[in-house]
Amino acid sequence: MFTVNDLSKRFGESFIFEHVSFSINPGDRIGLVGPNGSGKTTLLRILVGEESQETGSLSVAPGVTLGYLRQGFSDIPDGTLGDLVDVPLRGLIASHRALDEIMGRLADPNADPASVARIFERANDLFESLGGYAALDELEALLDRFGLGEMAMDRPLDQLSGGQKTRAGLAALLASRPDLLVLDEPTNHLDADAMAWLAEFLDSWRGAMLIVSHDRGFLDDVVTKIFALDPLTGALSIYAGDYSDYVEARRHEEDEAEAAWSRQQAEVTRIKRDIRAAESKARSIEASSIDYAVLKKAAKIARPAVVRKRKLERMLDAEDAASMPVRRWGMSLNFAENNGGARDAIRLTDVHVSLGNQVILKGINLLVRHGDRVALLGPNGSGKTTLMRTISGELEPESGTVRIGSGVQVGYFAQEQQTLDPGKTVLEQAYAAAQMPESELRTFLHKFLFDGETVHRRVAELSYGERARLMLATLVLKETSVLLLDEPLNHLDIDAREEFEQALAGFNGTTVMVLHDRYAIDRLANRVVHMLDGGLVEITSETIA
Repeated sequence: MFTVNDLSKRFGESFIFEHVSFSINPGDRIGLVGPNGSGKTTLLRILVGEESQETGSLSVAPGVTLGYLRQGFSDIPDGTLGDLVDVPLRGLIASHRALDEIMGRLADPNADPASVARIFERANDLFESLGGYAALDELEALLDRFGLGEMAMDRPLDQLSGGQKTRAGLAALLASRPDLLVLDEPTNHLDADAMAWLAEFLDSWRGAMLIVSHDRGFLDDVVTKIFALDPLTGALSIYAGDYSDYVEARRHEEDEAEAAWSRQQAEVTRIKRDIRAAESKARSIEASSIDYAVLKKAAKIARPAVVRKRKLERMLDAEDAASMPVRRWGMSLNFAENNGGARDAIRLTDVHVSLGNQVILKGINLLVRHGDRVALLGPNGSGKTTLMRTISGELEPESGTVRIGSGVQVGYFAQEQQTLDPGKTVLEQAYAAAQMPESELRTFLHKFLFDGETVHRRVAELSYGERARLMLATLVLKETSVLLLDEPLNHLDIDAREEFEQALAGFNGTTVMVLHDRYAIDRLANRVVHMLDGGLVEITSETIA
């Protein structure tokens, strides 16, 4: 169905991956994993023809169609909902719009009927070739299932949340019914209900799929095979089973590698000790006499040491020699100790907020005390981001009050990463958060995987994951006592998610978090608040610590 042979891709002087080979067969359900920067998105872009490889080849069976969901929608920032869904649907919405326009001209008494009829026939043929009304009906059904059924196709994208964009792109892609689904982080911005529905939908999908996702539970629910990219070697390894099976297999491999290395090191130490002992004895005999027989004996004793040295060299140079296990450089997060200011960190009283003609928040009452770890749940579009923006001061309530406690320093992690300045470099963005000497900032940024010249890259040039790390860095630099985190785990690889969760677990301040990752909710939250129809309902659960 789809074959990749000896694929390599270079960035600058270094290969991001090399000698990658694999096949995708009908019905395959593959999860592609690896740290940010290991080349997952680059590999997907090569597979769908949006980027070229350095070496290697790709072959697709005749008639096989690919559907690709991009990680973000920055390529059409000023577009409409129709523009977004038309990408996977190859222009279905535009062709339908053109067909409607021509049908209107059929009723024009001044139009040439024959000319209009020819134009109509061509437009109708194009519309039918793209799936026609059957494809439109399926799109509408999927949009409705994702909660977007009432949204007009001319709705500007800048009026849609990140989750709404993701769901619209998914709906259009699924409506196109490709033979191979290529999904780059489809779970970003999806709420728990939408994610569960998508997992169920994909479980019944008859085609093949290749999915990049950092949601561990979603991968366990959906995939039966893992492709793992290693940023250290540039190699791709294939594992049978879901993500948990892969983790177990990797842990076993690492344990085996460390055991083999330890055994080899012990053997090397023993051989070197024997060599040193033989050489020392030979030197001692040589120094004790000038007699030929004695010197001959010394040489005889020394000869096995020479043989053993050569044997040791051959052993270490052998292809099956154990290599020293290498641990990946990971993100190091340490939030500063703080007292958090007032005991009542955040208090909202009867807060109402509308956007345009739509009421989003209806009489919100919420008290968050110092040390609370609040997980804010709810469907996409229910107002979670609006509530976070209101607490942060970005939005003013129409009525009601938002009070931040005395001495409380609030830091806001925006879902769409708009708190970053695209024109600034990493170093400049960090300096804007805390005016520290460059040497100290560089040392600090190194903990967030920005080293060397990467600190001089502009924010606009960073990947989504790199921007997420930079936003986290600025929050730490500001020494905030209240963290407002709107889907902070989006775009972070699984290792970074676990490191971030570990850091937050040790944060002694206050957090209000929009989360959809059930692993993170169980680990981080001591309060769960559900948002629905503009109101809040607190949930108690035995699974919440």
